[in-house]
Amino acid sequence: MKSLWNDREAAQYQGDLAQRVYTSRLLGRDRSLVLHGGGNTSVKIQEKNLIGETEDILYVKGSGWDLSTIEAAGFSPVRMRHLLGLAKLASLSDPQMVNELKTQMTRASAPSPSVEAILHAILPYKYVDHTHADAVIAVTNTPNGLARVQEIYGDKVVIIPYVMPGFDLARFCAAKFPAEAGENTIGMLLMNHGMFSFGETAQESYERMIQLVSMAEDYLTKHGAGENPLPPAVKSENKSEKSIAKTLATLRHEVSEVAGFPMIMTQDKSDRVWAFVQRKDLGEISQQGPATPDHVIRTKQLPMVGTDVKAYAAAYQGYFSQYSATAKQPKTMLDPAPRVILDPELGMLTLGKTAKDAAIAADIYHHTMEVVAAATKLGGYQALPSQDIFDVEYWDLEQAKLRSGGKTPMFTGEVALVTGAASGIGKACVNSLWQRGAAVVGLDINPAIQELHKRPDFCGIPCDVTDEKAITEAIEKAVRAFGGIDILVLNAGIFPGGCPIDSLATEQWRKVMAINLDANLTLMRECHPFLKLAPKGGRVVAIGSKNVNAPGPGAAAYSASKAALNQLARVAALEWGRDNIRINSIHPNAVFDTGIWTEEVLKSRAESYGLTVSEYKTNNVLKVEVTSHDVAELAAEMCGALFAKTTGSHIPVDGGNDRVI
Repeated sequence: MKSLWNDREAAQYQGDLAQRVYTSRLLGRDRSLVLHGGGNTSVKIQEKNLIGETEDILYVKGSGWDLSTIEAAGFSPVRMRHLLGLAKLASLSDPQMVNELKTQMTRASAPSPSVEAILHAILPYKYVDHTHADAVIAVTNTPNGLARVQEIYGDKVVIIPYVMPGFDLARFCAAKFPAEAGENTIGMLLMNHGMFSFGETAQESYERMIQLVSMAEDYLTKHGAGENPLPPAVKSENKSEKSIAKTLATLRHEVSEVAGFPMIMTQDKSDRVWAFVQRKDLGEISQQGPATPDHVIRTKQLPMVGTDVKAYAAAYQGYFSQYSATAKQPKTMLDPAPRVILDPELGMLTLGKTAKDAAIAADIYHHTMEVVAAATKLGGYQALPSQDIFDVEYWDLEQAKLRSGGKTPMFTGEVALVTGAASGIGKACVNSLWQRGAAVVGLDINPAIQELHKRPDFCGIPCDVTDEKAITEAIEKAVRAFGGIDILVLNAGIFPGGCPIDSLATEQWRKVMAINLDANLTLMRECHPFLKLAPKGGRVVAIGSKNVNAPGPGAAAYSASKAALNQLARVAALEWGRDNIRINSIHPNAVFDTGIWTEEVLKSRAESYGLTVSEYKTNNVLKVEVTSHDVAELAAEMCGALFAKTTGSHIPVDGGNDRVI
């Protein structure tokens, strides 16, 4: 492992806290050291308070911040005097500890301090770094891990046996570290947990961490368990693409039923994953426990091997019953749904309430695979005992989070597919669905759709909706991305320039019908199997037009195509009600911030009514301009609880049209 310290970069970070920010980000750049909010760092600084007293303040990473992007505001300032006093207490519950940490902050707006704040405080060094380095965990998680780390580090580190994170760990370290630290000590190793390093400067502490992790990496390499411990495997596709998509959607439906709420599911069939899931001992090595306590909280106790969700849930409930009887206080059972599924045909599937949660589970298990494979080569993987795993999974602090709950956005865990998503109403629909918690797949003929949004809950797919093969391939990608399709917004369409019927070319007529009507038939037909599997029932919203009820001159092809789409939606509502799928149409008019309303088209339509462009934009009863956002908000609400018992409806969003009224 190489140090990423750069003198020129470092010079831009002036001051103790700024230096802490810089080296924290260096640690965060390397995912083999820390993952998604894991790990923590701190610095001790003397400051004067409002009444002129000098106080020693611990600035420790705050809850919710990721080291890779942390800023000064992400560190919580806590009074050292109180932290050191807490470390001397005989006992302190973790909820009490959290309260004490919060009440001793010098900035009320700061995030909650890390639960390891006391541990950082008792280490007598200005800067402290803590990581869950893969190489270190791989060595400790073996039957003779203690002897191995003693061989690697000698007197460079103080070795702490596994103690559950929180006050008990801090108190144990407060007694053991001073007694064992010597002049050569540059770190502290927590068995099955991670590595601490420290120093008088940010650079010293950071580079000591790199040194300590490198020593573990070198040891693994020396014993044939170093880089790329997962051998390549030959991929074999035994199922058709379509059948895999249905399998994925069915599996996601079953997991969501067990969880009691919809879940996002992502698929990974990368070479490293494929090598792991093809192992003959997969059922054994994957069931020996997570790599670190942090992984327990984020991915549950064990991955599911195969696709028998009910068996996994039953085993999980049995696991809970076995240990909950010995708990100090009643525990609230977490949902028994898996967060990681390993299957020789499907690869690795990861699940979460949101796309971000599923992505975190995937990232963590990638590193777990590396740790397990390396430890196995080193002599055998051995994780924490089951009782320790239970204690972490049902930690008081996690139970408190579970009980506190909080309002969940309407479409959390659900997947929406929106056509014509690169601009106008489609783009606005993406945003409205996001705001309600959905993961969104956007289709558009514009290739820019792929790069339109950089976030885990969006998948942009270029697609010509007049190409049936392209549609089926896009749906396959959508299901692989998030596990299914719950909501379908049929928005893609064209509005050609005004043309009277006696001049309307057959080619133009067919083009309009192909995009505005035929493509939507294909989309509905191909999405139907997935909408049937939607945990909360499938929903379809067709973006129609005022022209369905009140066509205008020169718009024969457009008006006819939207009227036909309207009838298609009505028939689907009749046929698909038995599948718990509801289909509704909304009819906008004069939405001018969309791609189809070019200046030429707008001018042409205004002239056909004898109006100026400005008058045409507000040519409705309420004299208001209707925007893409207005239409998108109604489309999203049509998929929500407010319209849960409505199907086959047609709702205008047009400011009131006298011809329709």
